Amino acid sequence: MHAPPSPSGTERADGPAVRIGALVPLTRPGWAEAGRHLLAGLELAAREVNDAGGIAGRPLELVVRDTAADPQKAAAAVDELARLGVAAVAGEYHSVVARAAAARADALGLPFLCSSAVLDALTEQPTEWVARLAPAQSHGWRIYADFLLRAGHSRIAVAADPSVYWASGTRILRDHLAPRGGTVIELDMRALTPAAVCGELLGSRATALLLLVGHPEPAVPIVTAVRRDRRLADVMIGAPAGQPEFAEWARLLGDDGAAIPFLRYLPGRLGPLGARVEAALRERLGEAPSFVAFEGYDTIVVLADVLRSHGADRERTAGSWPLVAVEGTRGRIRFSRMPGIGVRQWAWAPVQVVDRDPAEPDRFRILHSG
Repeated sequence: MHAPPSPSGTERADGPAVRIGALVPLTRPGWAEAGRHLLAGLELAAREVNDAGGIAGRPLELVVRDTAADPQKAAAAVDELARLGVAAVAGEYHSVVARAAAARADALGLPFLCSSAVLDALTEQPTEWVARLAPAQSHGWRIYADFLLRAGHSRIAVAADPSVYWASGTRILRDHLAPRGGTVIELDMRALTPAAVCGELLGSRATALLLLVGHPEPAVPIVTAVRRDRRLADVMIGAPAGQPEFAEWARLLGDDGAAIPFLRYLPGRLGPLGARVEAALRERLGEAPSFVAFEGYDTIVVLADVLRSHGADRERTAGSWPLVAVEGTRGRIRFSRMPGIGVRQWAWAPVQVVDRDPAEPDRFRILHSG
């Protein structure tokens, strides 16, 4: 996918554009709905930057590349964007894809601000070239584990696809729950059909089933199978990775998609900036914006501030991560070093456990905050 026209407002700025590469999953097997929300946030913020005069009088231009959830495609896109002279790379939703992009950006000396991927090990070694807005998986998933314990669930089954991300999530849950009396039972989705999951659940005596799988397949068929099995009426279904956040979930599952707790990264109440951006994103998307759209918007807010203050030089951009102090839609953003995480990290974006209200599936209920 090639770059869209420069966002409106560029006529107010002079000189060559300051270009930012934007990595987003826009086609299958990527989670295209998440990519659409991420891109909406990136584009809205870029438009507002240009309406305010750009970057020191120069227009800001997004050069968009579709990763399609393919790590190799993402790495190749970073190579291309570096050759095109972008000042920085932004975006990405899928953790394994962001990891490939981060490794390539680090090797090339190209600043990368990761918007939405949460895998702790975003890079193999500490780097100054990469920063991240989304909270690390270990932070959010421990909060989710605390929610499970508070809700009375200590015997938890996880239906897991094979991937570094899902394996990391399983490990985080087990390490946090085991010292507190919890047990994690793994169900390998390479060997089980959705119907077979029901039988495994009955045998495991688990009171909660977590979906550590892709969307819509096999997450939607698993939910349907469990919801329709009367023997499992008391089993809670959870989705810490956030599958129920998006409207497609409700369209595909209807009432069956409600009361499935998941993680999202929003405060209990948005401030003035967040409320204004929410309204603008809703108009742009034609539906309620997800937390991913806010992550996209905040990404450009940070990069615009850095580029205005330190210019478009890549080394100075990377060196400025520790100096960032920017008001975003979800709070004040600063980057720091966190134990076990090799990139500069916003510690932390607000974390909620929410679900869709069974009485009104388009409405979200906040169940727990961390």
